[in-house]
Amino acid sequence: MEIKILGTGCANCKTLEKGILIAVEDLKIDAKVEKVEDIIKIMGYGIMKTPGLVINEKVVLSGRVPSVSELKEIIAKHQ
Repeated sequence: MEIKILGTGCANCKTLEKGILIAVEDLKIDAKVEKVEDIIKIMGYGIMKTPGLVINEKVVLSGRVPSVSELKEIIAKHQ
């Protein structure tokens, strides 16, 4: 599984990254987690608000930071 956090480094982007790392560890899944900060690459995903969350090249969330439990549900749904 490939997970990307899209954001230029704002507090919400960092919070989403921490939540994703916790969720991946709790779920005990093998996932490559990558932080994408390049604005051109972020725009390529078509999101208008950061942070964004991409799982296996599909945008699954943008513009908010969900709880760790919600992140676990999102990850499980897109596994």
